[in-house]
Amino acid sequence: MASRSSCPRMLELGPRWMMCVLVLCLCLCLPRESSARRAPKIPRCPATCSCTKDSAFCVDTKAIPKSFPPGIISLTMVNAAFTTIPEGAFSHLQLLQFLFIENNDIQALSKYTFRGLKSLTHLSLSNNNLQQLPRDLFKHLDILTDLDLRGNSFRCDCKIKWLVDWMEKTNTSVPTIYCASPFEFQGRRIHDLAPRDFNCISADFAVYETFPFHSVSVESYVFNGDQFVAFAQPDSGFCTLYVWDHVEMVFRRFHNITSRSAVYCKPVVINNTLYMVVAQLFGGSHIYKWEEDPQRFVKIQDIDTTRVRKPNFVETFQLDGEWYFVVADSSKAGSTSIYRWNSNGFYSHQSLHPWHRDTHVEFLDVVGKPHLILSSASQPPVVYQWNRSQKQFTFYSQITELADVQMVKHFWVRKVLYLCLTRFIGDSKILRWEGQRFVEIQTLPSRGSMAVYPFTVGLRQYLILGSDFSFSRVYLWDDLTQRFQPFQELNMRAPRAFSLVSVDNKDILLAASFKGNTLAYQHLVVDLSAK
Repeated sequence: MASRSSCPRMLELGPRWMMCVLVLCLCLCLPRESSARRAPKIPRCPATCSCTKDSAFCVDTKAIPKSFPPGIISLTMVNAAFTTIPEGAFSHLQLLQFLFIENNDIQALSKYTFRGLKSLTHLSLSNNNLQQLPRDLFKHLDILTDLDLRGNSFRCDCKIKWLVDWMEKTNTSVPTIYCASPFEFQGRRIHDLAPRDFNCISADFAVYETFPFHSVSVESYVFNGDQFVAFAQPDSGFCTLYVWDHVEMVFRRFHNITSRSAVYCKPVVINNTLYMVVAQLFGGSHIYKWEEDPQRFVKIQDIDTTRVRKPNFVETFQLDGEWYFVVADSSKAGSTSIYRWNSNGFYSHQSLHPWHRDTHVEFLDVVGKPHLILSSASQPPVVYQWNRSQKQFTFYSQITELADVQMVKHFWVRKVLYLCLTRFIGDSKILRWEGQRFVEIQTLPSRGSMAVYPFTVGLRQYLILGSDFSFSRVYLWDDLTQRFQPFQELNMRAPRAFSLVSVDNKDILLAASFKGNTLAYQHLVVDLSAK
């Protein structure tokens, strides 16, 4: 260090010298770097594993170690203390070629457990507790040559269908494995199964659209290439028409027919002309004709109020090339009446039994003979048969002794005719035509039911029973037992009618609700093997 006496001399050397001294002091104060950077720390073999140059053998491991020495191409794990393996669990071992996860209690794998293992050629999951494997678990293991799945309790249901399909197509060698359950497949070799052995296509009815009004009837029809539905709304005083919007994929309001007490709006297209039969509780019932210019419905006819006093339902049908409609009358003084089309209007054709308070009419053909089935609040349902020589329906038979049948609907399964009788107080019945008569084959609980509707979607035969007191129930026909099985419950308030519309690859079930919003349900097909 310079003494005080040397300071004047240093000052005499000038500012350049002082700058050099300052730089030197700063350099001495800064920390020195080592002449060579430290070498990175090499990961050690995990405490529960034994490692060689290129392999690791792990026992009683609580979790898959996060690091291994470099160059590991083979990993074995036994007696592991975990039961699930998460996504990307081995992604840090990209050089891995052999992976043996054996003799553990592994119960579940992530779909992406083996993500990143592009070099893997051998994989063993033997002697674990796996009952199923995630779909496409081995999808990205492009060079996998050997896969061992033995010693697991596989449940051979829809969730393993993908594995059956994969084993049929892969070149990977897979030793024989067996089904542990369910009972029908127990002990069978999975290699011997085929994708067609699994019935994995299910369905679901989900709310698709909500209409903010009450309604008591719904009818669908096609006119001029467009799909329409008509709702009777006695509360709001309209017969409302909606048209399907192919762009927005919803029904949108199209037109209203003013009707202060409409209980049924029945469309019928005759010679490319649209007519609407509007049945009303008060003020008489009427027939309207659609005009294009301007677009409107024009009333063309009144229905005789001395015959039809309290209409409840309207059915249309064709006989011998002629159009008819029949109105079920539910009053004590009225009569269920048939009207026939005659070039420019419908004219009274026949009155069926009076005084019976009919609630519904069903037209059907039995062995080439047209019939009408009348449901009534005061007597069991009766059948009328068409007499071609007289061009009249004549009384044929009584179906059953059951009273309180609100509605009778028919359906066909494998060319066999069935009826469903729905009741408000008692149970509903399924009857089968046995050549000379209908025979009861099934009872369905249906307390509070006013409406029943059989319908098909693809190859599936459904039946929906509405209820005023609980959930409405959808049933699915079982070909094995030839009975309906419970399928789904739908929450709707006091349904009065249903209609199925198939448009733009959608199957939509419309439900007219007397006490709540009118609803549209979409039939969704669900592949259980894809989950």
